[in-house]
Amino acid sequence: QVQLVESGGGLVQPGGSLRLSCAASEFTLDDVDIGWFREAPGKEREGVSCINNRDGSTYYSDSVKGRFTISRDSAKNTLYLEMDSLKPEDTAIYYCAVDIPCYRNGYYYAVDIGSWGQGTQVTVSS
Repeated sequence: QVQLVESGGGLVQPGGSLRLSCAASEFTLDDVDIGWFREAPGKEREGVSCINNRDGSTYYSDSVKGRFTISRDSAKNTLYLEMDSLKPEDTAIYYCAVDIPCYRNGYYYAVDIGSWGQGTQVTVSS
């Protein structure tokens, strides 16, 4: 059974940084498309960033491009999201996800597709 455990969320001031981690077990991250979604109150779940397992290409949404960096550590079987220059509009629950197709031009949420972690809250506020 796929297990994903996120950590690293918290409260940070605008302009600050956080690094989210997603530890995977019962499967290998290198074998699947992996990424991060976020869901803010009253908004739809948004694909933030992902890694395509076939060619290693990455996708970032326009709202985070240039500020967030996705990476993975194969030895630790862990996915990361480095978030810099955080803004209040980045406030959301962040979820790591696997087996959701990662395209060069998008990372799309659909019900009943993929496996998910439990989420970690990120709050950007002064």
